[in-house]
Amino acid sequence: MAEFVHLVVVKFKEEVVVEDIIKGLENLVSQVDTVKSFVWGKDIESMEMLRQGFTHALMMTFGSKDDFDAFQTHPNHLEYTATFSAAIEKIVLLDFPAVVVKPPTA
Repeated sequence: MAEFVHLVVVKFKEEVVVEDIIKGLENLVSQVDTVKSFVWGKDIESMEMLRQGFTHALMMTFGSKDDFDAFQTHPNHLEYTATFSAAIEKIVLLDFPAVVVKPPTA
């Protein structure tokens, strides 16, 4: 069964302290066992016209779609959603089964 990926591309509101939002996400994923991995980053290379104002990417990996569904309905996720939603100016979400072409090396 393929891993399932939750990819978020976001532009936070100007007044938001992004570090606080990221710390909240790090805390959230540490409390939810179905999250297999969590990575994030701030764009530093893309030209503005290509980035379209988005500044950060967040990616969570789950063992399966069922694990993702469990995360979506987890009480801690539901609680944090209000904080996260209030911080965003615009967002793109993509949720998909991963197709591995070249696996990570050990």
